[in-house]
Order: sequence, then structure tokens, then C-alpha cells
Amino acid sequence: MPSTAYQSPTERMKVWADATTLHIRFNNPARHNALSVDMWAAIPKLLAQAEQDDQIRLIVFSGEGEKAFVSGADISQFEDMRAAREAVKHYEAMAEEALMGIYNCSKPTLACIRGFCLGGGVNVAISCDIRIASTDSVFSIPAARLGLGYRFSALKNLVDLVGPGAAKDLFFTARKIDGTEAKSLGLVSRICAPQELPALLAEYTSAMANNAPLTISAGKTIIKEMLKPSDDLDMDHCRRAILACFESEDYAEGRRAFMEKRKPVFTGK
Repeated sequence: MPSTAYQSPTERMKVWADATTLHIRFNNPARHNALSVDMWAAIPKLLAQAEQDDQIRLIVFSGEGEKAFVSGADISQFEDMRAAREAVKHYEAMAEEALMGIYNCSKPTLACIRGFCLGGGVNVAISCDIRIASTDSVFSIPAARLGLGYRFSALKNLVDLVGPGAAKDLFFTARKIDGTEAKSLGLVSRICAPQELPALLAEYTSAMANNAPLTISAGKTIIKEMLKPSDDLDMDHCRRAILACFESEDYAEGRRAFMEKRKPVFTGK
């Protein structure tokens, strides 16, 4: 069982640990899980807990109910949070901290999407390592219809994922796309019928529970470095991550299990 007791800082987030998976669920169904300030603020705190929990190998983000993953920012708060210049800075800094916290998390992150995934919801999803979705999901980035400025990091994540052409298409038009088109663009990795989404998620929670955490972490580190400009690429960091795998108890266990024709038991050490 996970060694950390998880409790959400806000009632608009549900949090629980299930074996080696931490579930973070956006819980604002009255507004289709729109992100309020307290929800943004809760994300870095929960991630910090998970980083210190050796039992957690995957962090899953999802939305309460069947209608939405996240339908964007809670615009009922815009008058208070975005009416003045300093309020805009505060709101944007809070969202940036949450999204970059997901992106920089050392542990694998997965967005399990059903229903509306709009605006800030897309930003949460593309900050994760993996995205799976039901075929009835709806994706859109409506910033151009709201007159909002869009942060560099969010657009970079989008371009890194789907390429500049598709990113411009989605961003300039603010059009809505379904799960099938989202998969064809590379916005999500896999799609399935709505009733099959729990089983698809279980594939990932099982894989992360059974595969070697240090190997996954090294892979995440190296892929992240690949996306940096060449001048910022830290090859020493990559080499250290690879070496840590070969020097680990898990590597020895993997070799033993292979020779003994059994399933390996990895501990992340």
C-alpha cells in the first residue's frame, strides 16, 4: 500500500491512492469540472506529496462524471482574478506552476479523458506524459474566441505533441474535434468506447506497477532533454540516468527473472 496519506486541499479535487497509482480527479461537475483557483493551487501540493512516495509509480488525472475532463478555466472567477493587471499575473503564475509541475514531475503522468477537454483542460492533458480518451470526448482551445493571451509553455507543449501545422489549425480556428481526430493528430495516444475507458486505464496502471521505475524515469528524462534546444541539452544528466539503471538492484532482478523465466519484481532501487 502507498506510504503516504493523501488528502485534497479543496473539495473540488478528489484524491486517492490505489496500489501504485495516485488518482487526482477534478471535481467541479456543476461547471463541467472547470478549473477554479483552488484547483490550480492544489495540483503542485499533491504532486509534491507523490514525488516523496516511493510506492507511487503513476499519477492519473481525470474528471468527475461522464460529461467532462476539464471544460477550461472557471470563468465565473475571471472578473475577480483577471480584471486587474496584478490579478492576471497572479492567476497566470498559479496556472503555470500547476502545469509545469505536471510536466516536470519525475513520475509518469496520464490524462484519462472523457467528455469535454477544453482550454485549460487541454493544457493539463498535454502537460501529462500520456493521454487516453473515450471516443465521445471533445477537444478545443477557445482562446481566440475569448481574447486571451496564451502562455509560451502551453503552446510549446502543443507544438511538441502535434507539430506546428496542427497546432496552428487548432489554435487559430478554436474549432472542436472529436476523439478520433484527436488521435489522428497525435493529441491523444489511444481512444476507446466510453464503457471501455476503465479497462484501458487499467492497462496503464498495471504496466506502470510491473515495469521498472528507474528505466521509465530514465526514459522520461532523456525524452525531455531531446525536446530542448541543442545548446541546453544535458547529456551528462542523460548518462547518469542510464547508469543508475545499470547499477540498480532492479537491473539485477530483471536479469535473474529472465534467466529463471519468471516475472520480475521491481522495487525502484
